[in-house]
Amino acid sequence: MSDEEWAVIGALLPPERGRKARPSHDNRRFLSGMLHVLRVGCPWRDMHERYGKWNSVYVRFRRWAEQGVGRDADDAGRSRAD
Repeated sequence: MSDEEWAVIGALLPPERGRKARPSHDNRRFLSGMLHVLRVGCPWRDMHERYGKWNSVYVRFRRWAEQGVGRDADDAGRSRAD
């Protein structure tokens, strides 16, 4: 993901807090992992470790899906294109 793409998408993602005051991992890295899994169709457990722990990435993916983050980002992207 380019820096220009991240500048648009990153602002649309909810801030993440780590559990018990631990810092959370980078949204950009996690989003890259999510996109990798969706693009190549591999199981979450087979995701490359450079994106972080597979379960952490999956949990954030599920949380964002439940919150409608992808839908909101898509709507924002469409309105930018108009």
